[in-house]
Amino acid sequence: MNAMAQDVDRLVIVRGGGDLATGVVWRLRAAGLAVLVTEIERPLAIRRTVSLASAVAAGTVNVEGMIGERIESHCHAAAALARGTVPVLVSPALPRLRVWAVVDARMPKANHDTTLQDAGFVVGLGPGFSAGEDCHAVIETLRGPRLGRVIWNGPAAADTGVPGELGGHSADRVVRSPMHGVVDWAVDIGDVVCAGQSIGLVGSATITAPFAGTVRGLIAPATRVNLGMKIADVDPRRDVAVHEIADKALAVGGGAVEAILSWANGTAPQPGPNQCSHVQRVARASPPTSRGRVP
Repeated sequence: MNAMAQDVDRLVIVRGGGDLATGVVWRLRAAGLAVLVTEIERPLAIRRTVSLASAVAAGTVNVEGMIGERIESHCHAAAALARGTVPVLVSPALPRLRVWAVVDARMPKANHDTTLQDAGFVVGLGPGFSAGEDCHAVIETLRGPRLGRVIWNGPAAADTGVPGELGGHSADRVVRSPMHGVVDWAVDIGDVVCAGQSIGLVGSATITAPFAGTVRGLIAPATRVNLGMKIADVDPRRDVAVHEIADKALAVGGGAVEAILSWANGTAPQPGPNQCSHVQRVARASPPTSRGRVP
């Protein structure tokens, strides 16, 4: 067993450090669980002021008093946790260590490498995951009456490709790259912009605000992006709390906590006659320090 696993009880790895993942981490920490966040070297988070992913470039980030701290090896995670910070590790693949639970919060829309064997309990957020097949529970991420619900069998609602409506705007509030190139912003998150105002460049192409409102998110400057990639988010409201975790992220985070604690306490719902019983078998058989991917 590695040194970190000996020092940390009930470690949860959250894959991804975007705004939704950060809401999950906030809820998990509030429930008393130790969390390690993994990210890629060049995160693609848009709402960077409320994303632990921002620690990758900056070294640290403060999200409503929760400090994310970049670490260079998972061996440093226990020390970061002892300091009261959230360790953020650049690790595109799942670190090879003992973990209690894994939450895949990367929102890939199509699951590629998450499996039931990643930890004693595995949670997937939104489309791309199916409970009983590649994870033990899925959390609904589609805005509406089922937002944050735990799904114990099958997938979440399909990806609509259309973000939730805010102030009468939906798809048009997402700014996408007009070409391949490197982003250079002329505004900051939290700035108020006018309709048609230039907010930056991708290569030689000018990016304009789709309507008057507040810049809610911007992909990190100097990021190389592809045609059609989401790079910014404009909110039609003027009183946007750009430094506060969104209600959606907190709702999804609450669902993740419910799923993990239901498993840990043995209170996860019993499957119906046509449902997979793998969750219940794992819940009964797994000790508090279930084995993840270990060399």
